[in-house]
Amino acid sequence: MIGYALLFAYGCFGLALLFCLYRVVFAPGLSDRVLALDTMAINMIALLTLFGIDKGTTMYFEASLMFAMVGFISTVAYAKFVLRGDIIE
Repeated sequence: MIGYALLFAYGCFGLALLFCLYRVVFAPGLSDRVLALDTMAINMIALLTLFGIDKGTTMYFEASLMFAMVGFISTVAYAKFVLRGDIIE
């Protein structure tokens, strides 16, 4: 039963990644693109976690934590760039 749930979750998060990729390419504004990239990072974290559950190892959970930290820092940097025009003061 868990195998079917994992397959369904893989499909849902994969589809969500495709929708976010569409939004990154065809978004009307820069803030929409930043939000879509942040959502893509969250979906990738979920996919890494699901893959870790599927394989039964903790290595993918650590990778998802690292991806979460990088995604958070990049979102903050994008937001600062949108607001001020530069990242480093």
